[in-house]
Amino acid sequence: MRSVATSRKAQKLRVEAEVSVFDYLDYRAYLRAYYDAAKKRPAGFSFRTFSKRAGLRSPNFFKLIIDGERNLGKDTVAKFANALDLEGEARAFFADLVAFEQAANTAEKNRVFERIAASRRFRSARRIDGMFHDYLSHWYHPAIRELAARSDFHDDPHWIAAMLRPEISFKQAAHSLELLLGLGLVVKNTETGRYELREPTLTTEHEVSSLGAANFHKQMIERASDSIDTVPSALRDLAALTVCVSPRVAADVKRRIHQFREAMTELCDAETDGKVVYQLNVQWFPLSRTDEDQA
Repeated sequence: MRSVATSRKAQKLRVEAEVSVFDYLDYRAYLRAYYDAAKKRPAGFSFRTFSKRAGLRSPNFFKLIIDGERNLGKDTVAKFANALDLEGEARAFFADLVAFEQAANTAEKNRVFERIAASRRFRSARRIDGMFHDYLSHWYHPAIRELAARSDFHDDPHWIAAMLRPEISFKQAAHSLELLLGLGLVVKNTETGRYELREPTLTTEHEVSSLGAANFHKQMIERASDSIDTVPSALRDLAALTVCVSPRVAADVKRRIHQFREAMTELCDAETDGKVVYQLNVQWFPLSRTDEDQA
């Protein structure tokens, strides 16, 4: 009996050396990597073996979770953590990964991601994920990035804060500039002393980019709403169209919006003497239920 326990402990250490839960944001990807690593060990490993460790009735449940065909409930999260030999911070981190993937809405997803990003070991392993989420989740980061393209841009946080509408704090402006430089979205030319925009390749988890994008759109829509009261009508253009169309026309409108957005991007990218940072929002969404909703 002692030799069996010793063998499992040795296998646990070998698997942990290859697969760390802190390297993942997708708990299913972590489970898949864990399974692949454990399968290579001399002692052998199988879905049935894991299910037995976790006290699960179905020998195939582990595979169903990895394949995304089933979700983990609160009781099975604990059973999985036991079978994975996760303890302390690693155990809590795994539970957060499950909660993050299975969150019911954006607000809940953000709350869980804040806990994940607060983990020192996660920040060490996935620094760009946390920084990119921060960038997309605060409207003023993209605005300051575009502001940096001005020929008279000042890297003084007081100047930056005062230039935005609405004005932000000195602390927020200072953090934003540091973040933009850290992500490589803005660089300072050592010869000219001017700041330049860059488009580095940022490899992040899909969940991070999609959550950040959701936060970005929500905040920019809020800015558009606020502009009705804070921006003179001569400086803005807000319009709305409510129509009843077929699914074919709805898809065509979406395609044309994409074409329009690309044309506006080309027009603005050709600008060489920008002075004012503008935001363009285009929304196209159903106000009544679709056939898919009713199915």
